[in-house]
Amino acid sequence: MPIPELWAMDFMRRAFLAGLIMGAVCPLIGTFLVLRRQSLIGDGLGHLAFAGVAAGALAGVNGVLSAAAACIAGALAIEAVRRKLPEAADMVLAVFFYSGMGLAAVFLSLNRAGGFSLSGLLFGSLLTVGPEDLWLIGALALAIVLFIALFYRPLQYLAFDEVCAQVAGLPVGKLNLLLAFLTALTVALSMRIVGLLLVAAMLVLPVAAALQTAKSFAATLKQSVAYGLAAVSLGLTVSYYTDLAPGGSIVLTGGLFFALSFVLNRMRRKGRTVEQRCSVCGEEVKEERG
Repeated sequence: MPIPELWAMDFMRRAFLAGLIMGAVCPLIGTFLVLRRQSLIGDGLGHLAFAGVAAGALAGVNGVLSAAAACIAGALAIEAVRRKLPEAADMVLAVFFYSGMGLAAVFLSLNRAGGFSLSGLLFGSLLTVGPEDLWLIGALALAIVLFIALFYRPLQYLAFDEVCAQVAGLPVGKLNLLLAFLTALTVALSMRIVGLLLVAAMLVLPVAAALQTAKSFAATLKQSVAYGLAAVSLGLTVSYYTDLAPGGSIVLTGGLFFALSFVLNRMRRKGRTVEQRCSVCGEEVKEERG
């Protein structure tokens, strides 16, 4: 049986493998962020990563390493400020969001010689993923899977009620720092897949789709990974045969999955709605069962 044209080239095989790894990793981290109402942290870290890449190009440092350093520093700072001002978490994210954009603009204006592809940085350059990138992405995926496997119950507790988790004696501070650290690395490495402007979408869209259909926390994790893998597979295939941007195709596919799961969820809930008569006034009322 002949190998499909899509898989006949080394760069496409690397692109698919890297995309599938990140398609699984991003929802794993994203599930905890979404449930903690921190969906926009990916945007904030993405803009800090932008500033990191611009600073790295100015200093002659590898862009991935400088982006990772900026993301880690930003994530730890966001977590520290969030603990001091829990009631202003959205304001804290906005401050880092705009600060990252400002720093990126300043570093870009100082870097007259260029040194990196702005389009590839903003919208991804998945087809240029090399063997060394695969090793980095694979190591990150392994670290995240081990982290979630080792701390699954505490992280689940933390996602739903941080105060109760602290009262129960869980190491909330350390878990938050570890989660922030891994989120930062995920954002930094994902920029090669979908770009800095779209990286938050892979943290949120598969999880949002899973929340429409899943009935438990474990099911949400599994389904979000399934949606992420499907979005990467279908998005990359469509991108290859239509000559569209890979990152944009993946994100739009993820958005389509969310829309479909939302409609299916509404239809399912509507199907469980039954009509009854009120025992007091005799009016017909609708009751949702399930």
